[in-house]
Amino acid sequence: MAAGESTLALPTRTPRSEAVGLRYVLHRYARNRLALAGLWVVGLVVGAALLAPVVAPADPAKPDFTNLLQSPSRAHLLGTDDLGRDILSRVIYGARTSLLAGCVSVGLAVLVGLPLGLVSGYYRGPLDNFLMRLTDALLSFPFLVLALAIAAVLGTGLVKAMIAIGIVFTPGFIRLARGQVLSERERTYVEAARALGARDGRILWRHILPNTLSPVLVQASLAMAAAITAEATLSFLGLGTQPPTPSWGSMLNIAQAYLGRAPWLALWPGLAIFLTVLSLNLVGDGLREVLDPRLR
Repeated sequence: MAAGESTLALPTRTPRSEAVGLRYVLHRYARNRLALAGLWVVGLVVGAALLAPVVAPADPAKPDFTNLLQSPSRAHLLGTDDLGRDILSRVIYGARTSLLAGCVSVGLAVLVGLPLGLVSGYYRGPLDNFLMRLTDALLSFPFLVLALAIAAVLGTGLVKAMIAIGIVFTPGFIRLARGQVLSERERTYVEAARALGARDGRILWRHILPNTLSPVLVQASLAMAAAITAEATLSFLGLGTQPPTPSWGSMLNIAQAYLGRAPWLALWPGLAIFLTVLSLNLVGDGLREVLDPRLR
């Protein structure tokens, strides 16, 4: 052994989190048929949203007063709305709005909640007490009620709706990250890092954080489904996406006045919300099965 070389070294992996290769993850995920079907549906929705200008047959915002409330036909596969706009095009472009709302709001909650939960669980003390009481207070409100209240204060618009949804999701990620840190901070690899003089920041970000990402990833996939539902609800109530931008929630708002005369106005955006949310939940369940070491 060379002079001055330490006999101790930081462990490169924890006893609980074995290195899981991509092939292993894909193999285990593919065994869950429902989760695989959900992933395919989510992939189709994402693909349609990204390629909306190519796959949409018409301009989703351009009225056509010669084709008002037309039933599904060869010219308009899903029919037209009260302004003659093609429903299929609006559903496709509405996927952009819903996925954007889900990704941005959940991303905001993770970016804020994960660091706060890590710091709170690692250092404990007054900061932990304050954050936990604040988290308890926010979680005591029903999810949609709190989102509606925050959106009403911030005002209308998709950006403000995404901020409101992100704020509502943040306490859940704070509590999740804190719980993971509490179970990791006393483990052997953390004690070894402390014994070698590693600073708290290095221990948190280089050692504890990687071992907390699996449940956060699962929670994020499930939260995206709830975020899409919340955005549709806010848009339905006029607090989210504003016309003429297509949104599944605003399409349902328009459809409620024509349910007896043109039920297809509500059928297609409602079906899009149902399939997307269900598929994201199935994907989240599949990720939990693959990433949870207790289920391996």
